Amino acid sequence: MTRTTLLSSTTRSTGKTGVTLGLATEARERGDDVGYMKPKGTRLESAVGKTLDKDPIVAREVLGVEDEVHEMEPVVYSPTFVERAVCGNVDIEEIHDEVSEAFDALADGRDHVFVEGGDVYTTGGVIDLTDADIAELLDATVVLVAEFEEFRGVDDVLAAASAFGDRLDGVVFNAVPDARFDDMEEAVVPFLESRGVPVHGVVPHDRDVSGVTVADLRDRLNATALTDVAQDGYVERFLVGAMSGESALRQFRRTKDAVVVTGGDRADVQTAALEAPGVNCIVLAGGLEPPSAVVSKAQEKGMPVLVVDRDTLSAVNEMEKVVKEGRKPSAETVDAMRRLLVRHADVDALLQP
Repeated sequence: MTRTTLLSSTTRSTGKTGVTLGLATEARERGDDVGYMKPKGTRLESAVGKTLDKDPIVAREVLGVEDEVHEMEPVVYSPTFVERAVCGNVDIEEIHDEVSEAFDALADGRDHVFVEGGDVYTTGGVIDLTDADIAELLDATVVLVAEFEEFRGVDDVLAAASAFGDRLDGVVFNAVPDARFDDMEEAVVPFLESRGVPVHGVVPHDRDVSGVTVADLRDRLNATALTDVAQDGYVERFLVGAMSGESALRQFRRTKDAVVVTGGDRADVQTAALEAPGVNCIVLAGGLEPPSAVVSKAQEKGMPVLVVDRDTLSAVNEMEKVVKEGRKPSAETVDAMRRLLVRHADVDALLQP
């Protein structure tokens, strides 16, 4: 009989896809024939006029399965689709049948199917397909993926646990900062387990899984690189260079793994950024290129310099989204997540009936 595990999340950007595929690859390593499904595509991108979620495509590559993408992702949960549903132009019963039929095709002959929920466990309510609804429809046990940045996040875990009821198998906290591990072990885990919510893992933040590089930033911003240097430095914070060059240098020297965002006409700020060891990249907003002397010096120092057409505020907002979402899943990040789960989670409990 096929075992079905639904991976859900309390908030966006918890690394749920990485955890889902990490568990699936570990199950495959143990000899299971595994499948993957994401009933509601929510991480949407457009390519050649077609909107789809990239996660099923990554799953095909990582797991080596040949299932059709339309079976792996029967519902494209786009803004247009949601509007149609709210206006009564979607047959909900028909959608449920499509999901069930797609799942049956994927599950046929398999030992374990891993079902990835929407961006948040409540997504899908307008078609009666929240993650809790999907768990009922597909008779799945649920693993909740959560983050922990502050104690108020425990409210979200308890609310989700209530929504899933007896179907909840347990919680995996993912990408937990080192500074929060004592809080997890001494307070959060005992508290949740006292409320009947098992915690199956506390996985630390790891750059190999979720760290964003300058190259990731370049691709997301559709930026032009002015220096031909390595772009593998990590990015964790952003500094807007709107002050004088002298003030900028003092500020830049107090940071690390930073991107300085400034205008192409601010040679003084650009020069200060080149002198600061904690700056890993310079982003020039507004489409203006800097003086050639700055580019030459950046090339000498191995500093990536990117130019974007958007304004400073727009660039910073987009970069913050990229860092929050983390690196997109790939074969490398999934394998790194699998190893983290084996070390920091009760994988036996997560994979065995």
